Amino acid sequence: MSTGALPWEPPPAVDVEALPAGKWWDAVRAAPTVGERALEMLGDATGAVIQDKYGTLYWLVAVGSATSWHLRQVRVLAELADECSYLGVPPNSWTTPPGTHWCVPLSVDHYLTDAFKLWGALAEADRAVLGPVPQGRQTCYRCELPTDEPVIVDVEHGGSGAGRTIYACPPHARTYQRDPVAEAAAMRRALDRGRTR
Repeated sequence: MSTGALPWEPPPAVDVEALPAGKWWDAVRAAPTVGERALEMLGDATGAVIQDKYGTLYWLVAVGSATSWHLRQVRVLAELADECSYLGVPPNSWTTPPGTHWCVPLSVDHYLTDAFKLWGALAEADRAVLGPVPQGRQTCYRCELPTDEPVIVDVEHGGSGAGRTIYACPPHARTYQRDPVAEAAAMRRALDRGRTR
């Protein structure tokens, strides 16, 4: 256990307070499924982590250390030239749910997370939870909007060769359900065509 004072502490408050990113720290926000997996991978290497009432996780990192990141379901809250992002910071004493709390309490040993280690854990969690990363924008099967964070949810096979890949945006990827009847019919057509050649 280290001794000494923290370089930064949340101001005394009785509720969650919106504080600007880019002044004392930047914050890395990750969706619950990706964030929880990354947190497990980091283990004791993690710094302080805030979890909001929806399960989203926020790591504090050094200012400017994560501004160029591009991972699915991960956003960096930082100060930009024309805008400022804010993070809801709970009082130090809020360490249990429900509501926004310190999932990993702020302490001398757990303050800023090493950005390189965090990126590695989040990238691995992204691949483990969401699968391979497709190149370029794709259209979500459900909302029919283009997404920069496509997730492969299915590959339909054609009877005479390559089929098509079905993509979804991250929120709709969790709701995709395969149609077993359509899959069985496609498999039967492929077998029938194979026998007649």
